[in-house]
Amino acid sequence: MVHVQRTFSVTPDPATVVDYLADFSRAEQWGPGTKTCTTTSTGPVGVGSTWHNVSEVKGKETELDYELTVLEPDHLTFVEQNKTATSVDDITVVADGTGSSITCDSNITFHGLAKLADPFMHNEFEKLGDETVESMTTTPQRPLNQRPRRGEVSSCRPCAS
Repeated sequence: MVHVQRTFSVTPDPATVVDYLADFSRAEQWGPGTKTCTTTSTGPVGVGSTWHNVSEVKGKETELDYELTVLEPDHLTFVEQNKTATSVDDITVVADGTGSSITCDSNITFHGLAKLADPFMHNEFEKLGDETVESMTTTPQRPLNQRPRRGEVSSCRPCAS
């Protein structure tokens, strides 16, 4: 099993961050390697919502199905799986001054022969953790904090006028 944990701060308040992160289709905006992330469930985002994610890891395209299993004012959990691995991403968001502190705790369990890659994949997932922090501390600032400039369209509900 690979375990990766990161804690970092962003400027939006916890409610805005949780609302933003709960819609996992937004991983296209901040997820390193994410090529597409499409909603596969119907209705509003909530526990049981699902997404299909296509990402590139170590030059190889991989597909994962995500499910939001916990949605609380300060806590989200996503379970991702395919035939090779199951991952649980546990995200806690707490107030930090006028912004938020986000802790992402990810556990990746490989299945079958893929278990043999576990020691080699640890460094790759640590790198992805670092890239995610870099992206989350720069990319979400615009969708969560700033109104679109004239001529731009915002798809982020918290920003809409």
